Amino acid sequence: MARLFRPPPMLSLLPGDLYGEKLGEGPVGLLYLHGWARSHRDAAPVFASPCLEGVTTVAVDLPGFGATPLPPQVWGSREYAEALIPLVESFERPLVVLGHSRGGAIAVCLAAKRPDLIRGVVATGAPLLRMTTNHPAPLKYRMIRFGAKHGLISAQRLEEAKDRFGSADYRAASGELRDILVRVVNESYEQELDALSCPLELVWGRQDDAVPVAVAEAVTERVSSARLTVVEGIGHQTPSGCPEVLAEAAARLL
Repeated sequence: MARLFRPPPMLSLLPGDLYGEKLGEGPVGLLYLHGWARSHRDAAPVFASPCLEGVTTVAVDLPGFGATPLPPQVWGSREYAEALIPLVESFERPLVVLGHSRGGAIAVCLAAKRPDLIRGVVATGAPLLRMTTNHPAPLKYRMIRFGAKHGLISAQRLEEAKDRFGSADYRAASGELRDILVRVVNESYEQELDALSCPLELVWGRQDDAVPVAVAEAVTERVSSARLTVVEGIGHQTPSGCPEVLAEAAARLL
């Protein structure tokens, strides 16, 4: 039976100018990083797990989401990881980082950059490697991109085509967030994965159509310390779909 999850306190301003919530009074053991267009609230079902009883946890709103303002410029996952260092340095001991989707990529970047601060990573539905796709962009969009590249089509028409043919995340984003999204979706983290010195737990939904299980399988082939758990009947939103599995993965590293 899950422990009762009390209504969270008001958001606090944490080191690094990040807003987030802390549950517990002892040294922080677990940090949660949400995915694209999500917030710290996604952590609630995971933190409510009985296997995390007594663990002090922190969940943040990453810059540009929730209560935390946009970053000062267009960041990739590596810059997001850099921005988390003041927060993680403020904790009393190395901790486990649990990252969902884009948060998982940031967690891997953070662990590779500062192995002294991170004792383990749980990545779930995280776009850690760019895989060859069997679904190319529609022909009409490719033609418009070609025309824009060679000065035959205006920038305005190209932007209109991006709005029409782009992903749901792209259409929902605007301004600097759209530029950040374009940057991060073109990143791949082979270098960071090769540099990992801490254990890596991978938790994936079998029906994840945003970041397929093939990505996780490729990571396990690359990282000898990686352990993969695939959850049947679950898609991309693992924090709400299988929070207990995520909590158990984090508990194994604590």
